[in-house]
Amino acid sequence: MKLKYLIVLIGLGFGLAAFAGEPVIKKLPQDDGSKYGKDSVNCIKNLSLYREFYKQWKNSGYKNSAIDDAIIFWRKVYKICPRASRNIYIDGIKILKYKIKTTKDEQEQDAYIDTILMVYDARMNYFPLKYRSQESQVGAILGRKGVDLYKLRPNSYVQAYEVLKRSLDLTHEDAAGPVYVYYFRAITKMAQKGDIDTASVVDAYDMLSDYIDINLKKYRDENNTRKISEYENIKGNIENTFEPFANCNDLVRIYQKKFDATPDDVDLLRKISKLLDKKKCTDSPLYFESIVALHELDPSPVSAYLIGKMLISQKRFKEAIPYMDEACQMENTEKADDAYMYLAQTYRALDRLPESRKYALKAAELNPNWGVPYDFIGDLYAHSATKCGDNELTKKVAYWVAVDMYKKAKQVEPSLTDAMNKKISTYSVYFPPTELLFFYGINEGDTYMVECWINRETKVRASK
Repeated sequence: MKLKYLIVLIGLGFGLAAFAGEPVIKKLPQDDGSKYGKDSVNCIKNLSLYREFYKQWKNSGYKNSAIDDAIIFWRKVYKICPRASRNIYIDGIKILKYKIKTTKDEQEQDAYIDTILMVYDARMNYFPLKYRSQESQVGAILGRKGVDLYKLRPNSYVQAYEVLKRSLDLTHEDAAGPVYVYYFRAITKMAQKGDIDTASVVDAYDMLSDYIDINLKKYRDENNTRKISEYENIKGNIENTFEPFANCNDLVRIYQKKFDATPDDVDLLRKISKLLDKKKCTDSPLYFESIVALHELDPSPVSAYLIGKMLISQKRFKEAIPYMDEACQMENTEKADDAYMYLAQTYRALDRLPESRKYALKAAELNPNWGVPYDFIGDLYAHSATKCGDNELTKKVAYWVAVDMYKKAKQVEPSLTDAMNKKISTYSVYFPPTELLFFYGINEGDTYMVECWINRETKVRASK
């Protein structure tokens, strides 16, 4: 394609708005507001020809020369009846990207990129609503435009950021995954170039993490493994990009100033406590100050959870208990089951083993697919074995119920199978030998009550 043709294409009469705003497109002379325009016969003829050649190109795996004919008729449809079909814009982007890839002339490539941006704006103008739901799709189209702008013109990262920000303002957690990735790449590049402060990167990370977590929860609830994998990859990508900005010193420096300026800002306190907790900056005095202030201003199970975790990390177990009790009331079950497990660990540290087991079982009840509570209880039993007996037999029987728990853990969470098999192998060695069972008059397969604090029935087994 000649550059002259491109210039004609770009000059079809479309007046483009600034990158970040809504498209403002001048009405074409032949656009009378109807689907096929003033010259409907010519429109339908060219629409049919473009579609036929495009179909041939697509069926060839986007390789044969039918693209050269398709683009001629596509251009005519685009010019004389821009309302004829939304496919004009979807196919047009693919055609133009192909032309960028297959030309080595930088000036032509640049003109094609301008045309792609124009096509996105025209689509927002003529087809701003989704076909079936009739909901706005402007945010989604802006997202695609911003991603392509960043990919095709990396040096235009500021403009790409503006487009992607506008997209996120409209779509929030419903944005396409690549929008999160390229928005964050754009904003981190701006910080690296000195265009914005590092604090903006941290705020963006906090916002995107929330959106991604919402999607991960949704797809986990739906058991959609493909989408789970997609969003885990997106999360990993953003985490890697954020790494240079994620050190505790910088995070504390940024948020200490904000905290000092507005120590009663509840939203800010939530953000500080959540981010410092997530990035494992919990040794910072700012973390302590922010979560205590948050709990005083707006007490909730979430703030209680954060305080409880901090106290546990400081081995202040008795002080942590009332906070973790409150944290167990969180509506987010993924956090509430964590709170129960923290309580279980706290009571184990205080050597209050029946209560430790009680809270581990509550965690398992809240999250039936989580094997960790059973693994934890197995460890309680195994470590109690020698303390719970007064002879050779009774000092070994707790290993039976420990192994029962390890088997239960891998049953409910198969990903734990390897780890649990190692523990089963380790502790099965401590089962009573056959001759000891004979001495005490019991046989393999018999039902046996393990006493002490455990008080659980199990089956008799001999060591192998």
